Amino acid sequence: MKRLKSLREYLDRLKELGDLRTVSAIVDTHLEIGAIIRHSTENREPAPFFSNIRGYSKEFRVVGAPGALSSIPGHPWARIALALGLPIDTEPLDIVERVARAKDNTPIPPVVVESGPCQDNVLIGEEADITIFPTPLIHDGDGGRYFQTWGSWILSTPDGSWTNWSIARAMIHDRRHLTGFIPPTQHNGMIHKKWIDKGEPMPFALAQGGEPIIPLISGMSLPYGVAEADFIGGYWGEPLEVVKCKTVDLYVPAEAEIVVEGFVLPDTSFLEGPMGEYTGYQHGHPEPMPAYEITAITYRDNAILPVVSAGKPIDDDHTVFSILDSAEYLHLLREKGFPITHAWILPESAAHAVVITVPYGWWNTVGHTDSSKFCRDLAAELMTSHAAGNLAQIFVMDDDIDPVDMLDVMWGFASRCNPRTGHDWVANEQAVHIMILYTEEERYRFTGSTHIYNCLLRIGTDRATPASFDSLFQHSVKARALTIWNNPDEGIPEEPSILQTADKG
Repeated sequence: MKRLKSLREYLDRLKELGDLRTVSAIVDTHLEIGAIIRHSTENREPAPFFSNIRGYSKEFRVVGAPGALSSIPGHPWARIALALGLPIDTEPLDIVERVARAKDNTPIPPVVVESGPCQDNVLIGEEADITIFPTPLIHDGDGGRYFQTWGSWILSTPDGSWTNWSIARAMIHDRRHLTGFIPPTQHNGMIHKKWIDKGEPMPFALAQGGEPIIPLISGMSLPYGVAEADFIGGYWGEPLEVVKCKTVDLYVPAEAEIVVEGFVLPDTSFLEGPMGEYTGYQHGHPEPMPAYEITAITYRDNAILPVVSAGKPIDDDHTVFSILDSAEYLHLLREKGFPITHAWILPESAAHAVVITVPYGWWNTVGHTDSSKFCRDLAAELMTSHAAGNLAQIFVMDDDIDPVDMLDVMWGFASRCNPRTGHDWVANEQAVHIMILYTEEERYRFTGSTHIYNCLLRIGTDRATPASFDSLFQHSVKARALTIWNNPDEGIPEEPSILQTADKG
């Protein structure tokens, strides 16, 4: 695997591949940057790199859509593959398998280095002004300028036994404060509660940029107590380099572009939101959210702020969910003994739906032929995963269905799920509060339900055979057919024995 050790190495590689477009014309942080990023995301165009931003020093740049689908023809998942050290032509299900296997690797904690480029410039106390950076107003109607869309929050439990890295949005309140929701069902919320119970402000660090793998793993729903930095070390087989913060007892990636340090205040809140989100909607109204007081800012020379313009699928949020949390589901179900071929969170669903495919003969592994029970048991196990908060729909299908192919998925669902008996549901006790399909009461209680669709073919003599080029013709017939089709004016010598054998078959 080719490890790219900084955001800059990653962007250089995208540029070599024609998947980065430098915008040297003057652009405005008021909606223009957000609109350009959103356009490039929706149309699978190169990632935009802004080097000339009105009203801001040219030492600060912005890159948009760092994890969105790629513009490289035939390789839409190239950006995610590169970030994970894989060839750009790696198929998405193969990327999922690679990450799932890494969960069995031995974690390797980060190594502390004396200094790093993330601390080329240091601002402490009153000098730590977050408004020096060209933070865009991303969407018209957003509650403010969201400095945090792709960075990693770094938080530790009060006893220091666990350090968690995660992604959650944060908006600028003023020059020395951020504000943003800290969901109680998420790991950062669980750590936050420990500090609240202790009656002390919670130290935080927010790292922007760094190795391109960092936001991917920060967005992955690893189990409680697992340190993302250790997982990254285990993935590569060597540690991540970190440096100690200047004003809090936390460690941040040495190659980060920008680091914000400070404390979450226990008794202070600011109005935050709304924001265009990965659910595909800008929804809600400003609400009081925790206050992040900034005590220090450090940054590289010529720092780069990564920005995601979230919204309807498919954007950077959806690519992370689809690869990283699919790997989490795949590993979990196999670990629990379920015969699973693939797990794939549909990016087109805004990560609200997952397709689980199983091999013919799944009943031999589970010891019964009751497909409804099999689907219920599988769904119940999925709901134990930390990733399940987003999960509203579960499709269980035979593995003749390609879960990445939405045409295949919709055909399998519509033609195999019995309208009367093919449905069930299970409670979701960690539902994400911005999912609009839940009622307001459900959203604020973080509870809901998840629908299960049994799309498995019947067992035995009533089992249907898919009618396709691959399934209804022998290999020899397919080979001849393709040769004739690709050489329509030439033809090929007849082989009656092959055709007769095929007819008999």
